[in-house]
Amino acid sequence: MATGSTLRRRLAAVHVHARAARAVNRGNRRLPGRRRQPDAGRVRPVRVLLLSRRQRHGCQVRRRAAVQAVRARLFAARSQVRHRGRSRPLRGEAARVHRRRRAHRRVERRLAHELHRRERKILGSGGASALPRGLGPVAERDGVSAKRFFETTLASERIDELSASGAWPNRLLDERIDRWTAERAGEPVITDRFGTMTWGELGADIDAVSKGLLEIGVRPGTVVQLQLPNWRHFVVTAVACDRIGAVVNPVAPIFRHNELTVMSELGRPMVVVTADSYRGFKLAEMHAELRERCEWVTELVVVPSPETLQSDADGDESWLPEGAITWEDLVEEGRFSSYDRAAVDLCRPGPNDVCEMMFTSGTTGLPKGVMHTHNILSVAVDAFLDTVCEGLDPHPGAGAPQAYVTHMASTLGHQTGYLYGMRLPLYTGGHVVMQDVWDPVEFVGLIGQHRIQLSMGATPFLADVLNVDDLAGYDLSTWQRFLCAGAAIPRPVLERALELLPDCVVMPGWGMTETGLLTVGRPSDPLERRLTDGRAVDDNEVRVIDESGQAVTDAEGDLQCRGSALFAGYMAGREFTEQSWTEGWFDTGDRAVMNSDGYISIAGRTKDLVIRGGENVPVKEVEDVLLRHPGVGVAAIVAKPHERLGEIGCAFVQPVGEAPTLAELTEFLDDQQVTRQFWPEELVIVDEFPMTPSGKIQKYRLRERFDEERRCI
Repeated sequence: MATGSTLRRRLAAVHVHARAARAVNRGNRRLPGRRRQPDAGRVRPVRVLLLSRRQRHGCQVRRRAAVQAVRARLFAARSQVRHRGRSRPLRGEAARVHRRRRAHRRVERRLAHELHRRERKILGSGGASALPRGLGPVAERDGVSAKRFFETTLASERIDELSASGAWPNRLLDERIDRWTAERAGEPVITDRFGTMTWGELGADIDAVSKGLLEIGVRPGTVVQLQLPNWRHFVVTAVACDRIGAVVNPVAPIFRHNELTVMSELGRPMVVVTADSYRGFKLAEMHAELRERCEWVTELVVVPSPETLQSDADGDESWLPEGAITWEDLVEEGRFSSYDRAAVDLCRPGPNDVCEMMFTSGTTGLPKGVMHTHNILSVAVDAFLDTVCEGLDPHPGAGAPQAYVTHMASTLGHQTGYLYGMRLPLYTGGHVVMQDVWDPVEFVGLIGQHRIQLSMGATPFLADVLNVDDLAGYDLSTWQRFLCAGAAIPRPVLERALELLPDCVVMPGWGMTETGLLTVGRPSDPLERRLTDGRAVDDNEVRVIDESGQAVTDAEGDLQCRGSALFAGYMAGREFTEQSWTEGWFDTGDRAVMNSDGYISIAGRTKDLVIRGGENVPVKEVEDVLLRHPGVGVAAIVAKPHERLGEIGCAFVQPVGEAPTLAELTEFLDDQQVTRQFWPEELVIVDEFPMTPSGKIQKYRLRERFDEERRCI
């Protein structure tokens, strides 16, 4: 016989919890048309004394049976409505509410499971070292678990300081989209080769694509690579990614196998969205080949060009690579998705989450993944509005205070196009007219047709417009701003613009992928100031330092900057990013002169780049390919001034045996799948190179030849 203490240890009370019964009653009250039944679904607590192991086991079995019975009654109560003594299935609004709640709970469970799985993987493998380069564990920020694993340089002090000062607005692009979709549903927002799209149509497509991306596995933090021309599909996909917290990786359509392989290995995109072909090159086939090497790419979405749609009248989709899906497939996935908007909003990111990864060539010529957050991109747009759009009024009846009509011919895969050709008009409720192939004659016609007010591009764009025949015969009265960036505006070009475009203010600007537009002229500036590269935008600073690190004016030195517009870090990680910073200042790699008024003039570059028509040429990569040619012993590429493009690449080659010709070298680069815009356009054969004592080529000595040529002219 058991003692009293033994009996006390064996005593246990098992309650069929009244919370389940209360849940039944709460579910009853939520159902439309349902009267609350005072005694319906009530389960009274049961206390059982367990005096033996067998009795305890029997009680547990009965308890599980009772819980299952309560759950069954709860399910029945939520699935049916009593009406005049009979049970009927949910219909109409009640059924829709029920389906939305179920989808909402399903997405919550999926996202919670995914985050839990990733955290366990990180912790179980010893931390962030097990992740791809540039990734780190989930970080706690303001008490909320971040959705991303990107390793940024965003310290909590910087976030708090810039948010408290108002420099960071803490807003999302998606919130603006919702507003303009409701207020301006019938107004135009995008004009491209496919026609004109209204705000209402844009909102519907974004809604469908965001759900479609969720259906194919995209989650917060997933990288989605976009290599598309300036088509509406780029805008829709980018905003859909913003809505669900994915990271957009814009890529210019000119990039080919070599560049894309490096970018893909760094960024690890899960989904790639591209065109079937662009300017005669089959982008979709290229990505299908790359997909075989990049196992992390699980989905390839292909957008057919207008020419493909016309030729594919029977719909056989012969242009679609094996294993890829069409744009319409993605949209249909979203339209028939079980996710509703409430479920999609569960994925909405925070303003300091990484939302964009843009690759740029750095001092080594290798691509670097530049990361930006929603706040940083918002700052770039606000700075543009406060400077370039100063004194610019929207068209009468526009319905929004800054609903400007913008033109963009620079690719959306470049930071210029992505920020000021896409995000700017979406923020302001405006209308963007996009060209996927630059044509100055077409552009001046579009100005009068769509009443374009502002545009932006490199110096060659402006020079081409000024050379259009019978320019005075076009209606250019609404065109009031042109921001000229990528290279300083030559005085002859600016003087011609003042003469031929009296209604348009041509303004200079300078920036980087890491900073957006950081210095810019002002509409009221005189001619001499417009020949500079402008002064810093609000909440940002630039300075020029000498060899000792001291700030100087009216003397050439290294250009540094800091402020709210600077990027969140490189994909290669925090340690790599911090190499570009000196005591809180970012080293741009450019040489400049600053006057006493704060206006800078870019004098050159310390980094080994050629900027051809505003596009960075990765010099080292091209040089490495040239060295594979059997007739090339040593090769060096330097920038040569060019009247229209600003700069072109000139290859200096020390041959082995018979010297190769420029045509032979470019044919070789073509065979090696090097982007055409990166090819050198001039060739100089040398017997030997000027070298440093450590054996490095003195490229500044090679560039001096061009300076001597200009002096002779």
